[in-house]
Amino acid sequence: MIPSKPLAGLKVIELGTLIAGPFASRICAEFGAEVIKVESPDGGDPLRKWRKLYEGTSLWWFVQARNKRSITLNLKHEDGREVLKKLLAEADILIENFRPGVLEKLGLGWDVLHALNPRLVMVRLSGFGQSGPMKDQPGFGAVGESMGGLRYITGFEDRPPVRTGISIGDSIAALWGVIGALMALRQREVNGGSGQVVDVALYEAVFAMMESMVPEFDVFGFIRERSGNIMPGITPSSIHTCADGKHIQIGANGDAIFQRFMRAIDREDLASDPMLADNAGRDTRRDELYGVIDRWAASLPLAEVEAVLVRAEVPASRIYSAEDMFADPQFLAREMFLSAKLPDGKPFRMPGIVPKLSETPGSVEWTGPALGEHNDEVLAQLGYSSEQIARLREAGAL
Repeated sequence: MIPSKPLAGLKVIELGTLIAGPFASRICAEFGAEVIKVESPDGGDPLRKWRKLYEGTSLWWFVQARNKRSITLNLKHEDGREVLKKLLAEADILIENFRPGVLEKLGLGWDVLHALNPRLVMVRLSGFGQSGPMKDQPGFGAVGESMGGLRYITGFEDRPPVRTGISIGDSIAALWGVIGALMALRQREVNGGSGQVVDVALYEAVFAMMESMVPEFDVFGFIRERSGNIMPGITPSSIHTCADGKHIQIGANGDAIFQRFMRAIDREDLASDPMLADNAGRDTRRDELYGVIDRWAASLPLAEVEAVLVRAEVPASRIYSAEDMFADPQFLAREMFLSAKLPDGKPFRMPGIVPKLSETPGSVEWTGPALGEHNDEVLAQLGYSSEQIARLREAGAL
């Protein structure tokens, strides 16, 4: 008998667009929750048209909306709101990433929804949270990354701050949203609680990842600045360029690891230097050490640098592109590429499932659906007849 997925039996309603809300519900869907994505009839989630398109639909969409069912509801129409209320009356989780106040203006605030379904867990993802003087301001992941401290410390000290190449703030917020939802479900199911609101602000989601930034400033008045590829206070850990122009990240900041590394590159003098026996000593001489490592890496092609580091058991990795990943044995062994088909039957690969559960793993059953693909199916399950569904269409509620 195949075991159920861990979230089987849960019903999740998604009122999200773009990244944070949809990524949170995608994780739920991969692990067995029934996820119904509610979209506007007027084009649906804008992510359907973002980045690289295949026959008019974003390849990203097929990944972000996998395992979800799509229905279209006009929430400005009373009948559309009534359908949503029927969905929420039997749901376990609502995930939404509207600006605070939008659902309240529609008559769908927490007080209304909690009275409708006291067991409902409401995950609210927004730029600045549901309270505070900035709550009504629009805020995307890039704003959260800036306010939360990530952008300030990212880049080189003699240049303006830079961003990471993905919308990391949105994705971090989505993860906190899922964690909060599971905590709320635990409280409901095990501790006898009722539903509650999980309030995630994008800037706070990023801020929570800022390690020792707060106590260092509070105690010492220290402000961490941009430091390029190195991590001040943790040495050596940096990116180096090899003879063939390719790059590698080397993390040799453990005491025993550092000694193995220095011996592997024929620097016994540094391996046995008592001043370099711990991280504090190494950090005071980081410029010297990085010069040594830079010169060594620049003398060999990437493959030879990797071979030396593997033999010495030094944590390291080339800087992977997507092309590197597709050919990498570790990615393949861990099933990090799943085979799927686009609507016209063209095969393609999408990212695998994270995390790996040994007994009840997640899976992908289908790719992102067409806009409103499941309207009739979902409404029929709510008890609507085909005639009632037709009238909802005619009235503009679907």
